[in-house]
Amino acid sequence: MSGQPSIGVLALQGDVREHLRMLAACGARPRPVRRPSELDDVAALVIPGGESTTISKLALDFGLTDPIRKRIAGGMPGYGSCAGMVMLAAEVLDGRPDQVGFGGIEMTVRRNAFGRQVDSFEAPVVLGGLGGAGAAAEPLRAVFIRAPWVERVGPGVAVLGRVASTGAPRASTPQSGAAPDGRIVAVRQGSLLATAFHPELTGDLRVHRLFVEMAREVDHAARSED
Repeated sequence: MSGQPSIGVLALQGDVREHLRMLAACGARPRPVRRPSELDDVAALVIPGGESTTISKLALDFGLTDPIRKRIAGGMPGYGSCAGMVMLAAEVLDGRPDQVGFGGIEMTVRRNAFGRQVDSFEAPVVLGGLGGAGAAAEPLRAVFIRAPWVERVGPGVAVLGRVASTGAPRASTPQSGAAPDGRIVAVRQGSLLATAFHPELTGDLRVHRLFVEMAREVDHAARSED
């Protein structure tokens, strides 16, 4: 499908520059979003990795929380990496009492589930749903930094990837006390995508290509109705 969808990156905190670069490499027209008026000008939105409690507070301060919720509820494609996955979750465990998110994906996410900053690690993750024959055969090199994991998904959520049994750290103890092997780290529900890891830090374009295609499909459908 042709076309260059305009995709915003929520530019309040986190890996904004890295996502902008990856989206441009995938043929999109990326732009930072800091104000509701800038959100109106994009067809899709990336919520980057960073600190979910800080993103939550700044989104409220900048008047973006309700507009983003409304756009997501209206079908706007969204992709959240790491902290962005937390922000898209319907339920968050181990979050701050005053933390608010955007919702949209019927899942329960445990914040910082894989441990602290010193417990960051890399692991191979095989993702489904990337499109094309054999496209998911080669594992992604997934970077986990104070990463969440998904403990529960609703019936409308597709599990795209789990952390490999050989990739999770052995020395650290996850907050939930359960072994990290096989934990859900990538999901999709309709036009929303989320990963517990940071594909923007590795140079592997496959996750961003998938999201750009999702945005193109929604944008094309919207233009066809006009």
